Formats: sequence, C-alpha cells, structure tokens
Amino acid sequence: MKKLRILALMHEDLVPPNDVEGYDLSTVPWKTEFDVVETLKDLGHQVCPVGVWNDLAVIRDAIETFKPHIVFNLLEEFASQRTYDQNVVSYLELLGVPYTGCSPGGLMLARDKGWTKKILSYHRIAVPEFMVVPVGRKVKRPKRLTFPLIVKSMTEEASLGISQASIVEDDEKLQERVDFIHHSNSVGTGALVERYIEGRELYVGVLGNTRLQVLPIWELVLSNLPEDAKKIATARVKWSDKYQKKYQIRSQVADGLSPEFQQKIHNVAKRVYRHLAITGYARIDLRLDQNDHNKVYVLEANPNAQLAYGEDFAESAEHAGLSYSDLLQRIISLGLRKHADRSQR
Repeated sequence: MKKLRILALMHEDLVPPNDVEGYDLSTVPWKTEFDVVETLKDLGHQVCPVGVWNDLAVIRDAIETFKPHIVFNLLEEFASQRTYDQNVVSYLELLGVPYTGCSPGGLMLARDKGWTKKILSYHRIAVPEFMVVPVGRKVKRPKRLTFPLIVKSMTEEASLGISQASIVEDDEKLQERVDFIHHSNSVGTGALVERYIEGRELYVGVLGNTRLQVLPIWELVLSNLPEDAKKIATARVKWSDKYQKKYQIRSQVADGLSPEFQQKIHNVAKRVYRHLAITGYARIDLRLDQNDHNKVYVLEANPNAQLAYGEDFAESAEHAGLSYSDLLQRIISLGLRKHADRSQR
C-alpha cells in the first residue's frame, strides 16, 4: 500500500487536540475526526488535519503547502450552512485535487430532501407522500396527505429539529410544527411534511462510484421506547447516551428479513444512490411498514455518512468483512479512482 499525504478537512471546532489524555474519546464531539485521523496515521499515511469555517483560502494555502495526494473530506457545512459543503467540493474540483466522498452534484441533490423525494418519486421508488413548505409560506395540506404526518427540516441532518412533537395529528399542530422548523434558532429552514410510516428504521450503507457494494442492512432498535412514544430517530434517540441506556436503544444487523427481501432492499439502495448521482459512500435511510412487511419506503440519502468507529456505517462494513482501517482505505481508493477517471475524459 502506497503511503500518502492526506489533507483532512473538518470544521475548525472539531480538530482533535494533539494530546488527548484526560478526554473520554467515546463522547467527545470530534470523535469522528479523531478516529479517521488516527487510523490513517496508523496505516502509515502522513495526515494533516485542517480546520475550516468560512474561508476557502485556508484550504488553498494548505494544499499549496502540504501538496496532498488526496483530501479526506470530513466537512459537513461551510460558513454554518449545511448545503454549502457542495461548494467546498466544487472548489477542490476546480483546483484539480482528488478528494474522498461525494461529488458536488450528489451532495446538492441529496442535501435537499424535497429534491430527493421528487427525483425518487419520478423514478417510481417508494417514498412517503409528502409536501414542501418553504420558509414564509403557510401550510396548504392537500387532501391526499393524511394524518399522522411528520415534519422535518428540508436540509438539516442528524435529526436536528426532530422530536416526538414532530409527529402531528391535525392541521393546527401541523402549522405549529412547520412554524417551529421555519423560525427556530436551531433549525430555520424550509419544512418537509410527509406521511408518518409506523415501522422499523433501516439503514443501508453503499460504497462505490460506478460499481457499487451494498453493506448489510442495519436497524435502529427502538422497541423499548415508552408505549406512548412514536418509534422515530429523534435527536435524543441519536445523541443522548443516558436516554439510549435507559431505553436500550441500539443499532444492529436487521434480523427476520428473508434473503429475497434483503435483495429487494439492496436493489432499492443502489437505485437511490445512482439516481441521486452519489459517489464515494453513503447511507440510505428506509422505513419498513409495520402494516405491510413487503413495503419499504425511502426516507432520505446521506452522502458522506457518519464515519466514526463503532457507528452504524462502520459497524455494517465490519459485518461485511471490512475492518475500520480497510473501510477508510477503500474510501481513499474510491476518491483517487474517481479523480483518475475524470482526468482521462
């Protein structure tokens, strides 16, 4: 394996300290960045972590000084805007620098959940019935969109803005929740309103540019939540260790699915990946309808999925025989190959 110079881009607040003694590495906010950087170093690569907020010159200067073979892109936003990560990748392409993960087109399509739903609907991929409510617009619910409904941010990830109050049963509560998504300081985006599907929460990891590898189907187990709680991946479900321990929330390989149905889900994941022009790696989120066990709905696609050691994507890869270090090396290889293929056109 060739030893590489790797420039690791990350948010400036998430650059791991040089000395981590005294930190609980399982709970630090920069766990992903630390796991990736340290594992790449253990593989023998020369790694330069660079923190970025709103200045592209930081990236340009680091590239000119360090002269990386590839950029490992861990940025999820730029200038506090989630959808601007695509612009950073576009800048890397203009500079002619190889990078890991998804291309600008795939990021643009998948980051906007409204566009994602429209594209997938066009290609006859099952998604819950939905509507989009831009900031400043009032809700005009079509009759076909029946309660219960769930209200989400159009562009935010990591369950930001999602709580039990996100599921609404009448028009008054619907308008209240849309107003929250529009005007909350923590969200402040357009709203996606979709039919709530009661059922199992499934995640499917995909690796590749043209030839795709689908990882084992993973499930977020929410069966021990309180009886009156809807089984959804709220912010508390995803990020509160105390809440997870109390209700035995965990993720694991999905069981009880026939080989034929698993293949069906794999095929759906690959179609989503391709129709949204995703490259590198991504996680596709789905919902298995509890009232029709042969019906699975696509909720969203997450290019450049969470890469921390022990999280869903890495665990699923491990189950498929890819160790964490092998996974990161594979992601680097895909980035280099994508750049080489583009250069030959």
